[in-house]
This record gives sequence, structure tokens and C-alpha cells, in this order.
Amino acid sequence: MKKEDRPDSQHIPLAERMRPQTFDRFYGQEHLLGPGKILTELIDSGHLVSIIFWGPPGSGKTTLGMMLARHFDLTCLFYSAVLSGIKEIKEVMAQAEQQKRLYGKPIIIFIDEIHRFNKAQQSAFLPYVERGDVILFGSTTENPSFEVIAPLLSRTKVLVLKPLEETALRKIIEDALTDEVNGLGQLRLRINDEAVRLLLEQSNGDARRVLNALEIAASLTRGKEITAREVEEALQKRILLYDKAGEEHFNLISALHKSLRNSDVDASLYWLARMLYAGEDPLYIARRLVRFASEDIGLADPQALAVALRAKEAYDFLGSPEGELALAAAVVYLASAPKSNRIYVAFGQAMKEVEASPYEPVPLHIRNPVTPLMKEIGYGQAYQYAHNHPLSTTDMETFPERLRGRKYYQPGNLGFEKEIKKRIDWWEALKEKIRRDKSDQED
Repeated sequence: MKKEDRPDSQHIPLAERMRPQTFDRFYGQEHLLGPGKILTELIDSGHLVSIIFWGPPGSGKTTLGMMLARHFDLTCLFYSAVLSGIKEIKEVMAQAEQQKRLYGKPIIIFIDEIHRFNKAQQSAFLPYVERGDVILFGSTTENPSFEVIAPLLSRTKVLVLKPLEETALRKIIEDALTDEVNGLGQLRLRINDEAVRLLLEQSNGDARRVLNALEIAASLTRGKEITAREVEEALQKRILLYDKAGEEHFNLISALHKSLRNSDVDASLYWLARMLYAGEDPLYIARRLVRFASEDIGLADPQALAVALRAKEAYDFLGSPEGELALAAAVVYLASAPKSNRIYVAFGQAMKEVEASPYEPVPLHIRNPVTPLMKEIGYGQAYQYAHNHPLSTTDMETFPERLRGRKYYQPGNLGFEKEIKKRIDWWEALKEKIRRDKSDQED
């Protein structure tokens, strides 16, 4: 949905009023805007390209997009990936194409939370971006490598924004208190050091969070000085140090994963609760549980993967808060299950083998002779159909010739892998017996 025209300034939040209009008033992100840095060079080149702004909330993603549009004198239309559908996208793209033909200039389409678009929705942009009918700006708090389709990602420049540092946030607070047009300058307020410290501690590098709290604190101030008491009241409760794209996000998921791996049931429940309380997407957690079941439990308990998948389905069906209990049940099951990374290791070894030599020829006898010519040149010859043999297996080699005898999977001694080890040993002994019997017959 496109953003509406701005209402009267008295109704606009301080964070929106203080949004920088020029690059010299934009604080932070020096790795992008410093001398010789990527965004500075892009501006100096005079050639604007499609950009994905990846960074935490309040780091300046939308602001940078707006300033670039203003600098290059291009129309910029804002849409939300949460509220916009593929029909609306295609209509906007058609309008953009027509405007490009009429005026010779592309328009900028800014998609907020572009990671929420599915593959089909993202693909709708491709032809228009390729032709230059539109310049696509997308903002995301999620890693675009996983959330944006590769064809679109290859046609955009990814700019990584960082949480704002204390120096930048102090300047933002100072500007907000002194700006008489857009800020709180007409109130002639001061703020003491303890209040500033508290704002910075609770900000997590988010300028919007700082300004929202500052605006509320200013409205609560009875005198001319904002103190820690007003800031605490504005914040209402301590904001957890959490940012879905920042370090603490990865710290918490790491804590959950390692607690599960260490079979610590109660610690695993604690870290799950921490993540949910902090606002983590429960479906992200569910996906990580599915991954854990595959990587760290594997065939030691084949039911673990099914439990994780059912927990995801239950959350999909129930939503929060009821569906979170299914995640908790899955966490307990996974933490208490026998552990094995043997599948993870084995598959990794197989992948390395393929990467080192990706074109090993498929043996002729296990190729499918779908045409007479293929059959004539040997496809399928000497193939042994296992079900036609009394023991339902043969001594036929199915590896490429150079790789015969390779062993990737070595089952462990915990859980169901003990049974799998018995089965593998039994099949290998059986194949060896078939080979010996054949050898005896030939002799």
C-alpha cells in the first residue's frame, strides 16, 4: 500500500519529523557515506541503480532511499510488502513503464520489508528492473541472500547498514532538542546525562526508538529538564537487547541451538522463551528446530524431524500464543533425544567429493536406456534388478568407477543409529557373501 500524503506536522511523530532531508544531516553509516565509500561513489557517479538496504530497525534504510530519490530528482513510490499483492505490483510496474516512455526517466519503487514478498511477487519486478523502467529500492531486516530471489539480487546492489553508534545517536538527540521547526526546540528542554545514558542503553542502535522515547519523555517532563525518571516512564519497561538483524539475534539462536545440542532441556526452554518474548518470528524458530533435528539428531531418532515439522504446522494453524506451546514441546523432545551429527558429516563429505570432481561418469549399467541407440551403446547392460534376486540385493557396483569403496556415512552408537549400523553391516556382509559365492563358482 502506498504511503499517504503527510498529515499536519503536529500529528507527525518526532521520528518522522526529524528524518534527515540532506546527506550532511544523516548521522552514522560512515562505511557507506564516508569519502570514497560505496554510496558516496554511487552518488558522485550520477548513475542510480536498484538497491537493497539491509539493516536493523531505525538504522536509516528508508531515509537513505528517500534522500537518494531527492538527490537524483526521481519520483519515489512507497509500498509495503505486508499489504501489497502481486496484482498491485504489476499495475504499478505498468504505470512505471508508461511514465518511462513519456518522460524518459524511471521511477523508484521502494518496497518496505521486501523479504515478506514470496518468489512469485519478487519475480514480477524482474522484467521492469532489467529494462530500466523502474529502479527498485527494497528495505529488509533479514539476510537478502536467503530472502530475496537470486535473479533479483544479482540485479541490485546490497547496502549493509549497521546499528547506529552512540556518537550518531547523541547527535540525533541533540538535534531533536534544538530544532525549533521539526523538533522539540520550542520547548527549550534540556536532558541530563543519566537520561541520555538510559536512552542509549535501551536504543539498540535504533534512532526511531530513541526519538519515540524522547518525544514521550518530553511530554511527561514537568520542568525544563528531562531526567531518567521520565525516560524510564516513557519506556514503560526495559526493552530487551534484541535485534532481528543484529548480533543479539544470533547470540540467542546460538544459545538455543547449543543448549539443545547439549541435551539441556530447561536451558533450551529458557532460550526459546527469551526469543519469543523479545519478538522473534516463531516460524523462524520453527525452521531452526527443523534444521537442528536434521543436523544434530539425524537418524539417532528419526521421529525428531517429524516432531519439529508438526510443531511448525501446529504454529501455522494456531498462531500465537497457543501455537508457541507446540514449539516448546518440540524443544523438549529435541533436547532429550539422542544426538548424532553423522548424517550431517556424511553428506558434507559427499558434497566435497562432488565439488572436487563434479563430472564423474555414471556407470553404463545403471543408466536408463530410454532409446534404442542408448541400449545399443551399452546403457543398462549388466544391470541387476535387486528384486529378482533371492536376497533382494546384488554385488553390483553403483559408484562411479573412480570412487568405488568410498565410505561417507558411519552410524553412531546412540538411539536408532545402532539399528541402522546393524542393517548396514548386514547388507555389506550379504554383498560380500554374494561376491565370494560368485568367485567360488568361477573357480
